[in-house]
Amino acid sequence: MTTTDITQSSLYNEDLAPVSMADRSWGRWAIAALWVGMAVNIPTYTLSAGLISQGMSWGQALLVIALGNLIVLVPMVLNAHAGTKYGIPFPVILRASFGTIGANIPALMRALVACGWFGIQTWIGGSAIYTLFSVIFGFEPATAADVLPLIGLSLGQLTCFLLFWAINIAVIVAGINSIKLLETLAAPFLLVLGLGLLWWAVSSAGGFSAVLSDSTVARVRGSLDTEFNFWATFWPNLTAMVGFWATLSLNIPDFTRYAYSQRDQMLGQLIGLPTTMTLYAFIGITVTSATVLIFGEAIWDPVLLLGRFESPMIIAFALFGLTIATLSTNIAANVVSPANDFSNLWPRRINFRRGGLITGVIGILIFPWKLYTDLSNYIFTWLIGYSALLGSIAGIMICDYFVIRKMNLITRDLYLRGKSYEYGSHGINWRALVAMAAGILPNVPGFLSQASDGSIHVGALFDSIYTYAWFVSLLLAGFVYFVLMRAFPVEQHEPDIENEPSTS
Repeated sequence: MTTTDITQSSLYNEDLAPVSMADRSWGRWAIAALWVGMAVNIPTYTLSAGLISQGMSWGQALLVIALGNLIVLVPMVLNAHAGTKYGIPFPVILRASFGTIGANIPALMRALVACGWFGIQTWIGGSAIYTLFSVIFGFEPATAADVLPLIGLSLGQLTCFLLFWAINIAVIVAGINSIKLLETLAAPFLLVLGLGLLWWAVSSAGGFSAVLSDSTVARVRGSLDTEFNFWATFWPNLTAMVGFWATLSLNIPDFTRYAYSQRDQMLGQLIGLPTTMTLYAFIGITVTSATVLIFGEAIWDPVLLLGRFESPMIIAFALFGLTIATLSTNIAANVVSPANDFSNLWPRRINFRRGGLITGVIGILIFPWKLYTDLSNYIFTWLIGYSALLGSIAGIMICDYFVIRKMNLITRDLYLRGKSYEYGSHGINWRALVAMAAGILPNVPGFLSQASDGSIHVGALFDSIYTYAWFVSLLLAGFVYFVLMRAFPVEQHEPDIENEPSTS
């Protein structure tokens, strides 16, 4: 079977095709810049708020955040391996374990959570633009009388939301190289902006010793309803920290397929992910603690903090930085994956750009401003919790690639029906679907209880299982998949070495 034959397949388009070594341009610093661009956002800044409010010290909060990101780095690097070795994206890799058609099920599960985050991040970016314009042009914020019927926004708010949405779509239409350029340019700017904010906070509040003192952090925390138990809060919050990037640990091949080598993708991720997340969480803790001393109250929301500044120039610059941070996060974390996932549904008709447009339309239709404004904590709990459930997909991918196939894939067969990854006549590997369900189901009761803020009672056992949701789903699904693949073996084909790109 020749390369020409693959291009005629219903499973092929140029955006899903393997990236040759000659077409790769991402080194370790490009990968690191990608993670800086994705990790710098409002949720990262406020990540430690929930930990401190539960009774943790600032050092304990940082420990949980750093450890969670080091843990999720492991499946991140492992799943990235196939992308770098074969130059293929996430949904195509899924075809090896779930089948050429069955791959659409986990791919769409990943796309669903990305669409939710895309809408919310687009609303955050649009809000920053609206506030920026109000500072520049001096108009008053919208009131209830300005709100459009059904929409729930004023005309100005809706216009700024659509403007930021259009900027996101423009980057997607420009293609993957524009995303690399955006992340590369944004990374140093965002680092300087964060360090500048840290310098202002510490210098204005009397130094680190005053800002991070026990008394100051206690004022940030407020009073606790119950006696603090570190280990009781450590495990569920560690799972939440892992779940924060659990979805990216699945589709990281969408980016590492452009990496020069395995060394570049591994070092780039190690440099970019845990360091940036920990740094910006520390900035969030320090700046918020400083606001207690400067303004007399803890201000976790950076947008509200900006409103306390008196200089329009400072406000405008900071809001511009917030807009860039939201854009760089949104494009890479919330659009690339669903664009490829939707493309995988119908490769001959949906390419990367059309998949991105589908994501953008869904991002509007969910009315994210209503979700974010009315149910902010619920949505973030739901989305991060949902991400933890997707550990089952990571478990299957890792087991299939490293244990079952020993890192050997037949690239051409991933794009053809009736070949190595057909699993019968329907292109669905039932073993993977059963394993995925086995990994998810024990966590669903606890997830529903958590997402409903306890209004759904499921019992202590399921609540306890959900405490370790990502770990449970990953390990259980991987184990069940291994057992089923051994108990019900499928025909193995020899890899086509001639067509397999390989990197060191």
